[in-house]
Amino acid sequence: MQLKIALLGGDGIGPEVLAESVKCLQAVAETFNHQFTYTKALIGAVAIEKHHTPLPDQALEICANADATLFGTIGTPEYDNDPSAKVRPEQGLLLLRKELGLYANIRPVKMFPEIIDNSPLSKKLVSGTDFEIYRELTGGIYYGEKSISEDETVATDLCTYSEIEISRIAHKAFKAAKKRRKKLTLVDKANVLETSRLWRRTVSTIAKSYPEVTLECLYIDNAAVQLLLNPSAFDIILTDNMFGDMLSDQGSVIIGSQGLLPSASIGEYHCMFEPVHGSFPQAKGMNKANPVAAIFSAALLLGHFGLKEESKAVIASVRKSFKKKIVTPDILGSSKYGTDYVGDFIADHITDIDDDMNMNDENIGLGKSTII
Repeated sequence: MQLKIALLGGDGIGPEVLAESVKCLQAVAETFNHQFTYTKALIGAVAIEKHHTPLPDQALEICANADATLFGTIGTPEYDNDPSAKVRPEQGLLLLRKELGLYANIRPVKMFPEIIDNSPLSKKLVSGTDFEIYRELTGGIYYGEKSISEDETVATDLCTYSEIEISRIAHKAFKAAKKRRKKLTLVDKANVLETSRLWRRTVSTIAKSYPEVTLECLYIDNAAVQLLLNPSAFDIILTDNMFGDMLSDQGSVIIGSQGLLPSASIGEYHCMFEPVHGSFPQAKGMNKANPVAAIFSAALLLGHFGLKEESKAVIASVRKSFKKKIVTPDILGSSKYGTDYVGDFIADHITDIDDDMNMNDENIGLGKSTII
């Protein structure tokens, strides 16, 4: 297969972890006889510094013309600590998602046996955790009209959703649930928010078309509690833009590190894959950032294009790094291995798959129809 892949390293540790995911894609290309070509572009603070905009037209064009986009991270302290900034790095990512129509963000959260000790929660609690968050990505309060009074003492952010926006991601989530454990949890705040009531009415109506899937509805505050009390009870979580952002960070707590969670952002014509974690500026250039979330994101990319065996091979190699404790400091305590060493190990062992890795059963949904 031939794929054109846009590379947006972004800010902080983004370029470093992205480089390791590209290593793994190259190993896959060489091993399985594919051809992947890459084009780099700027986004975020680095783009503001050079082009005075967080998303230059050239970057958007590169992504629009690519088969897929691999994204790193975005944001820097100088903007995070300056609430008065009119132009912010995050605006580039929001605009990119909107322009490419990436309305469905899929975030798998799975506990692998090799790193169960990494969780701050008990083994009994987190064992068997395997759920996916379906987050609506191009609507809601992040994209709503914003205003501030002339004296800058009153601010407003509007949250707006349409039935069409809710329906299209709801159908994706229900179809995913059919292929998994046939349970879908809608997370909202329907006791307070009108947009949440629309979500609940729309999703409840759509649920009638999927009688084999059990629908439950939880308020966001209760869902956040239940996610920590019994994470293995969840299968597919469907929610809006802001709530999905929050819950996926909570998912990283369950498995013990934000450096392990990937995501896929899917639209009708475009797709983008990125780690869930932030730019971690404190670790920039220190060779200690965890590349696994970015590498898992590359595996999601492979699965999206139907390259199931290739995706499984990447996951199996990552699990081998867990098993041999070739990990960065955020995993399993202190470690002497850096970002590039871990990335090299995973890339080098993609063809060396042990039978005891149970590849067909342990794959966080990669290559399954939930993603494709």
